[in-house]
Amino acid sequence: MNVIVLVKQVPDTQNITGEAMTAEGTVNRAALPAVFNPDDLFALEAAMQIKDANPGTTVSVITMGPPAAAAVLKECLYRGADFTALVSDRGFAGADTLATSYALKCAINKTGAFDLVLCGRQAIDGDTAQVGPQTAEKLGINQITCVSKIENIDASKKEITAARSIEGGWEKVRAKLPVLVTFTAEGEAPRPPSAIKTMAYKRTVPVTGSTGSPNDPFAENTQKTNPMALWDIPAINADPIQCGLSGSPTKVKHINSVVLTAADIRYIDPGEAGIAELIHGLIADHTFG
Repeated sequence: MNVIVLVKQVPDTQNITGEAMTAEGTVNRAALPAVFNPDDLFALEAAMQIKDANPGTTVSVITMGPPAAAAVLKECLYRGADFTALVSDRGFAGADTLATSYALKCAINKTGAFDLVLCGRQAIDGDTAQVGPQTAEKLGINQITCVSKIENIDASKKEITAARSIEGGWEKVRAKLPVLVTFTAEGEAPRPPSAIKTMAYKRTVPVTGSTGSPNDPFAENTQKTNPMALWDIPAINADPIQCGLSGSPTKVKHINSVVLTAADIRYIDPGEAGIAELIHGLIADHTFG
């Protein structure tokens, strides 16, 4: 099987403060540490489990971002990915979900035939949960969202069965391959990086290459020597007009940094009377009920 995983390097939004905002009200990404998008790690783990269970499976990882985003691709190699591609070009700057999914679709098509595309449900810097479904739509393939576990892959029938969370419960969904699956943090815990693979790939850098060239990581027998490619707009045969700002109908007008502070401190008696008083007070101000 050929499995593709979409990942993203994101600013650590859990540590946003007033200093991380620009005067225009946008996020100052340079002021925040960059991290591996949490949901994408669960997608990567699902891909590695498929590889473990199906000998001969190839796991390819694609990310779109600045040169520094190569760090998350290294993390994927450390965990067992076969090869990776960094989709990076100044022309991608300012892309909204529509332009991002278009670029990812072009990059996926460059890799050739595939059976599965896996990604996180959403990225913590935007929380839109739109890129995965939009990419599936542009690829013209089935999609299953909010998945916690892939329960079965029937290679003979080219079918996948997955468990996904819905409001008030769970449901099992069956779909024909190829399919795009988005994962939540309810999936299997991501495995730690391999020490051996970390030593093998720690000096890996993206290499510019085009299909069929010696620097193409998807060319036969080149994956081990060149596990990370650098692709710009021409390399993925994308239309520049549909990339970056020119391909983005959505614009962020303003971002507010909301910091919650306590108005006062109250001490509650740990006995039944104190707890009852607290609950009645929360009901009275409609925190409960």
